[in-house]
Amino acid sequence: MQLNDTICAISTSPGMGAIAIVRISGKEAWSVLQSVFYLSSTISSFEPYRIYKGEIRDDTLVLDEVLVSVFKSPHSYTGEDLVEISCHGSTYIQRRILELLIRNKCRLAEPGEFTLRAFVNGKMDLSQAEAVGDLIASQSKMSHQLSMQQLRGGFSLKIKELREQLLHFSSLLELELDFGEEDVEFANREEIKALLTNLKNEIQSLIDSFLVGNVFKNGIPVAIAGKPNVGKSTLLNVLLNEDRAIVSDIPGTTRDTIEDCMNIHGFTFRFIDTAGLRATSDEVEKFGIERSYQAMEKAMIILYLFDDLTFIEKEIAALEQNYMDKKIIAIVNKSDMLQIPPSWNRKDMFFISAKKKINIEAITTELHEYALSLDRHEDVLVSNTRHYEALQHALTALLHAETAFENQVSTDLIMIDIRGVLYHLGSIIGEVSTDDILGSIFENFCIGK
Repeated sequence: MQLNDTICAISTSPGMGAIAIVRISGKEAWSVLQSVFYLSSTISSFEPYRIYKGEIRDDTLVLDEVLVSVFKSPHSYTGEDLVEISCHGSTYIQRRILELLIRNKCRLAEPGEFTLRAFVNGKMDLSQAEAVGDLIASQSKMSHQLSMQQLRGGFSLKIKELREQLLHFSSLLELELDFGEEDVEFANREEIKALLTNLKNEIQSLIDSFLVGNVFKNGIPVAIAGKPNVGKSTLLNVLLNEDRAIVSDIPGTTRDTIEDCMNIHGFTFRFIDTAGLRATSDEVEKFGIERSYQAMEKAMIILYLFDDLTFIEKEIAALEQNYMDKKIIAIVNKSDMLQIPPSWNRKDMFFISAKKKINIEAITTELHEYALSLDRHEDVLVSNTRHYEALQHALTALLHAETAFENQVSTDLIMIDIRGVLYHLGSIIGEVSTDDILGSIFENFCIGK
């Protein structure tokens, strides 16, 4: 991809709206603007960081009355000369302006190219560039907070700190290799061992945080399970406030998992309605039941529904034994039709009527409280799969280096693993990067970003 020419793209969402923004970036941005934009005032030249009113013209034809914002390199989003044209949101106007710019020395931007140029020009590191995409895609308070923390450099700062600590000692070890014939030690071995132990704990903590960071970003998985015809699909529809799943009195209606999301007080929950759990000879239903158990394994929360109290204590105990790492929420549905003994006082069970929408708020409150228990306000959370995998590779190399030190392996072999740690940490923030990594990151961006 060529990065020294001038690019343009529509930066607002596709389709018609009140206002659209067309963005131009590159060394010819201002001259391109001057060839198509005519000021409403008598100003003879543009000053950066100001907004100008005027017309976009194709020769003598006025395409639109617009506002233009101009930014001077390096103080712009991309680090280049940059122009943003705010035009009316007609798709015809947007297309005509874009065609006009392309005829005047501009190239249509590739997906994510504006942010890629910001990274290349040092306006942000690679982790922050990825956060731009996450911020655009965020649909809840928590995914927004995670994206903002990463965009503002909180995660990058942590990675840089770890990398710089290791760089200091690795430079001393490299120096020893340069003076290998003199058999001297520049790096204190005990200090290096202590550093490796500390780095191991820090990286492991970041890896462990991915469980929470990933579900805050993509939604906490919740399986709705139980025997056939206990009201699982009805509960899903009530929670989502829409008819997402087919509801029928015929047991076994749901034969596959159905998935949808809901936002509860800033947290996204990903609900999976499952097929009823029972013994069956129907091959299709068997497959659906197998998918149900898989959904329960992947979930963090299981909403398990009952429609009577027979053997309920035994069934709950079995659930808690089989899914010890899950949050089990036992729900008795159709409670308005049951005779509940006065002595029954279990506080960890919810009595509802999904059909009549009775006590549904108690379930959403319980879900919200669980999400709050996961929230670690003061910690840096890893939510990006690429970062998670890089940290795992870094930890593996670090463990090899630690073992090598304990076994008094030669410095040149130890340095292979230490360089590996530095490489994988550096790949997170773009200190080391390849075209393949950059391509896979920015190809998922919209063209105007």
